[in-house]
Amino acid sequence: MSEDNIESNTAQYNPRFPNMNQTKHCWASYVDYHGCVAHYGGEESKCQSFFQAMTSLCPSKWVSEWDEQKDAKIFPSSRF
Repeated sequence: MSEDNIESNTAQYNPRFPNMNQTKHCWASYVDYHGCVAHYGGEESKCQSFFQAMTSLCPSKWVSEWDEQKDAKIFPSSRF
């Protein structure tokens, strides 16, 4: 595959997170995505921008741990 055919799927620029360290952007994207899904009653298609940002910024280990915390109702966010 040549370099011309590579598609990049990174999160779009967000002015709330101007620094190179994207940890806060990862956290906010995770919370925003799950809050959006909860708001729309599980209809994930309306929340794709948050999902894309979350999957491109967050290490999968973090997402797994947060999912476990969310399922156990000990996740430290009150949005969902």
